[in-house]
Amino acid sequence: MALIKAVKIHEFLAPVYWPTWLAIGLMRIVASLPLRWVEIIGFSFGRLLYWVMANRRRIGEINLGIAFPEESLAQIQQRNKTCFANLGMAAFELGLSWWQSERLLKLCEVEGLEHLQQALEKNHGVIILTAHFTCLEIGGPVLNHHVPFQVMYKRAHNKLFDSFMKYHRGRLYKAIVDHHKPITMIKGLKKGYAAWYAPDQDFGGKDTLFVPFFGVDATALTAPARIAKIADAPVVPYYIERKPKGRGYRLSVLPALENFPTDDAQSDALRINQILEQLIMRNPDQYLWVHKRYKNRPEDQPPIYPKRK
Repeated sequence: MALIKAVKIHEFLAPVYWPTWLAIGLMRIVASLPLRWVEIIGFSFGRLLYWVMANRRRIGEINLGIAFPEESLAQIQQRNKTCFANLGMAAFELGLSWWQSERLLKLCEVEGLEHLQQALEKNHGVIILTAHFTCLEIGGPVLNHHVPFQVMYKRAHNKLFDSFMKYHRGRLYKAIVDHHKPITMIKGLKKGYAAWYAPDQDFGGKDTLFVPFFGVDATALTAPARIAKIADAPVVPYYIERKPKGRGYRLSVLPALENFPTDDAQSDALRINQILEQLIMRNPDQYLWVHKRYKNRPEDQPPIYPKRK
């Protein structure tokens, strides 16, 4: 676990950081409001993002078209608007996880916690397999209340935001793991920690294979199966959903995977992708569709996304 230091204000007084200070201040104020008001503000922000982020809007439309080939363009566009509304809510849910973590215990119900506890009874850690749902940050502080929890960490480009994120994650969780250093996660698993893992994005580079994701070839990490094998850790699928009209959240933990991993990396990667598809389709409108999931392509296949203008 990296040494966590509180944010040193004097290091971030330059004008370039003023918009970030304003955003963080707004996050904190909104996070203190009733959840229904947080939702109204978050959805409004997301609708604004839909019109401002034209490139991401197009990416979301393409990804949704792949996942829902039976839907018309009008239906896809309407679904995309809903997804962006949920994306706007995610900004303020991050504030809830940072400053209202105790309050989240009252706002969240957890289903299937016994599956997580049964997996931990084997005196090993457990990999919590999930996807990038827009309300994903809500679940960490709640699960951490029940099991020792470690989370993956990817450095943010904005140094001020990165300092806040690292500080609060270090405060909330048993350990934070640099996504470039999986050996740290393995060590935590061997100590009996639960590890949050969402391998549903296109990471490119080595240790990836091309396997179908919603019927189209996409990169898949071989790491989940490899880490599970090295750490002898069960893999437990999990997803979270936001209830309507500020009624809170539902966290669902599913039974641990059986006969996983195997000695076939391609088969294991395909199984992970299929499970991720199932999790996403349980709650598709709250999934992060604006990521370039098909950025890297097999050499014999054309690009999915148009070049940015």
